[in-house]
Amino acid sequence: MQPIKIAILAMGGEGGGVLADWIVDMGEANGYVAQTTSVPGVAQRTGATIYYVELFPQAQADADSGKPVLALMPLPGDVDVVLASELMEAGRAVQRGLVTNDRTTLIASTHRVYSIAEKSAMGDGRVDSNELLGHAERAAKRFIRFDMAQAAEASGSVISAVLFGALCGAGVLPFSRAQFEATVERGGVGVKPSLKAFGAAFARTQGETEKAAAAQQTPAPQPRHPAVRALVERVQRDFPADVQHVLLEGVRRLIDYQDVDYAGLYLDRVAALAALPANDGGKLLRETARHLALWMSYEDTVRVAALKTRATRFDRVRGEARVQQGQVLAINEFMHPRLQEICETLPAGFGRWLMNSTGPRKLVERLTQKGRVIQTSSLRGYLMLRTVAAMKRWRRSTIRYADENRRIEEWLGRIADIAARNPELALEVAQCQRLVKGYSDTHERGLRNYDTVMAALQRAGAAIAPATLRELRDAALADEHGHKLRAALVQHALA
Repeated sequence: MQPIKIAILAMGGEGGGVLADWIVDMGEANGYVAQTTSVPGVAQRTGATIYYVELFPQAQADADSGKPVLALMPLPGDVDVVLASELMEAGRAVQRGLVTNDRTTLIASTHRVYSIAEKSAMGDGRVDSNELLGHAERAAKRFIRFDMAQAAEASGSVISAVLFGALCGAGVLPFSRAQFEATVERGGVGVKPSLKAFGAAFARTQGETEKAAAAQQTPAPQPRHPAVRALVERVQRDFPADVQHVLLEGVRRLIDYQDVDYAGLYLDRVAALAALPANDGGKLLRETARHLALWMSYEDTVRVAALKTRATRFDRVRGEARVQQGQVLAINEFMHPRLQEICETLPAGFGRWLMNSTGPRKLVERLTQKGRVIQTSSLRGYLMLRTVAAMKRWRRSTIRYADENRRIEEWLGRIADIAARNPELALEVAQCQRLVKGYSDTHERGLRNYDTVMAALQRAGAAIAPATLRELRDAALADEHGHKLRAALVQHALA
């Protein structure tokens, strides 16, 4: 007889040690020899602690007249159950070979806690969650997954209780639900919310909530505003089905960013791209439409002020801080706008006058050189930022709007010109928009790298290979200061 082998991959603060202790306590209370070990991971989300538990029946050990020899660490291909507190941890378990399709039940949360490398990337550095799910599905004998972080939040508990409930519901251990719940009760800490989270996860795993979930999947409501409804109907009528979800999200984003007319301009630009003869299965159209929506919703001071004063942001911060009744929440924003950003927010004529003036310019620079702390949770700070956010009605008359639209039109024109000869290269040009992001110094450095890549493309012309342009873009994304990009340009004789 072999021990039952369970590996737990969790991050700090998620109760991975508590979960391991629960499993050990449950085993020992119900006639099993149990052993647990843990290996701590690395800080800053670059590694996770692995807890490993082995269970062996005491009766069998007595029959064998000895004590079982239990392992200290999981071995690839020799694990019965893997519990992962986050999707990337499930992917790491698969990568290590701990999950095999002949024996392993994988129980994992589908939410993501992004690594430092993912968050610090200049472009979209996130690992594709769908790819992680696909790899895990193929690797495991049985794959149980749902958003366990959300379930824990709804229950007022932690994710370890949700994982414990999912483990019980999976039915892979020789213990009853009553034995699982008795283990939680013996812990004596946070018993009520832990049992609530346990029960919800058990029900979800058992499939008892499938009917309720299906009832919640009602058809998406149609927009009530006639102009918005017309845009939705235009997307559904004039564009291929496989790009409609991208366009609808782009329309929603740009209406929120500016207005209905601005979203209409977005569809006009995409319609011109849709007429291109590129034969690449529609990938060029999808990627260009996605990046176009991002570029057209560039982050200026008006956008930043609007995002910082949204009711949903205050609700999110209260939830993350776990503000209790009677407590006062203060939110302080460090604002350090440069003179250029202030001028770009004003109507073009006034902005140019201020930029080229002497006395007024020095006054503004002196007032803003040290930055300011604005408390958005106070009436004064909130109204100050709401006033800036309200300036979006003048956005089309600003210097920044004119500059960004000029760059967008040049980018679209370059894509259209190249697509006629080399659709694959045109796709790489479309994805170069990833270099332009953020605001202030981040935006300035990204734009500088973008201009450098486009200049190299202009010099090379049609002779440049798509892989070379992709390498230049990746070098720029890897180092926003441009050192790696310059090295790549020299390597390809494009400096």
